[in-house]
Amino acid sequence: MKLVYKELDKDGEGTICVIPEEPEDMWHAYNLISEGDSVRGFTIRKVQSESSTGSSTSSRVRTTLTISVENIEYDTQACMLRLKGRNIVENQYVKMGAYHTLDLELNRKFTLRKHEWDSVSLERIETACDPAKNADVAAVIMQEGLAHVCLITPSMTLIRAKIDTSIPRKRKNFPQQHDKGLIKFYDNVLQALLRHISFDIVKCVLIASPGFVRDQFLEYVFQTAIKTDNKVLLENKGKFMLVHASSGFKHSLREVLQDSAVVAKMADTKAAGEVKALEKFYTTLQLEPDKAFYGKKHIERAIESMAIETLLISDSLFRCRNFALRKEYVQIVDAVKEMGGEVKIFSSMHISGEQLEQLTGIAAI
Repeated sequence: MKLVYKELDKDGEGTICVIPEEPEDMWHAYNLISEGDSVRGFTIRKVQSESSTGSSTSSRVRTTLTISVENIEYDTQACMLRLKGRNIVENQYVKMGAYHTLDLELNRKFTLRKHEWDSVSLERIETACDPAKNADVAAVIMQEGLAHVCLITPSMTLIRAKIDTSIPRKRKNFPQQHDKGLIKFYDNVLQALLRHISFDIVKCVLIASPGFVRDQFLEYVFQTAIKTDNKVLLENKGKFMLVHASSGFKHSLREVLQDSAVVAKMADTKAAGEVKALEKFYTTLQLEPDKAFYGKKHIERAIESMAIETLLISDSLFRCRNFALRKEYVQIVDAVKEMGGEVKIFSSMHISGEQLEQLTGIAAI
């Protein structure tokens, strides 16, 4: 995300103008914009004009609109934010107070004004505008006939492709039918891998499955790469890593990301840090239950005792519609940081964030 300008007064009120440049930036924007904020951006408006003869013509005009946000929708597939609200700045095409929808898209500048920029929002702006991006990880979770190609970005787990192919059973006298089906399946997975994974960004590609499916698939990948002289695959051979998974379903990604060898390989990604922190919380809850708490009331009591070492909190709590409650969660984060504790903000669209949400979205060691 590119920061165009930032104007904040000493009370925390102010405006920030940014240009989202990557899909990840739209996720940051979704977490930054709250109901009640005002957003200025470009929009296309259909305008009807009447001529002196009485005939009417309609045309589409490009205009800049400022709305007070009432509703926010995030489309992960189109990588777009749809904001709905009332127009609050005079415009020649849209009446004051009229409802309008503003679409925020990649590489399109927008300006966000808040009555109060809290510490969590300011930290997110810093993270989003940090050019030193964390490494991304790709994963292929598979079993015979089923595979999921996933991208694990610093903030979320995205399923980019699902391959579901029926493979004939292995029969004593006709093994070739099974083998043909398997090769067709491997080829579909490989095509999805090449289509959705950018090896310029991805530092590690996890191939996970039960049994020997992962080994056979990787062998097929590099046999095909040699046959077709695919330089991209051959040059990135060292990025592939074979890991055990209990099935080819998405939930198996959790156990894959907890594998110690995978954690070491992903050491420089935010995703790994979240998985590690959550795993530590579960272990503490099991072995030393007096040191692990979840739920807002318990966390607040632990803060009073200045007893928090690590706070785990889901970003969905900062999108809470109740402004006073949202402020309370920000105060919790600030209090833990003040006492020298570590704060880990989990993404609700990452597999570890989904798990944390099952524990009320807030936990602490």
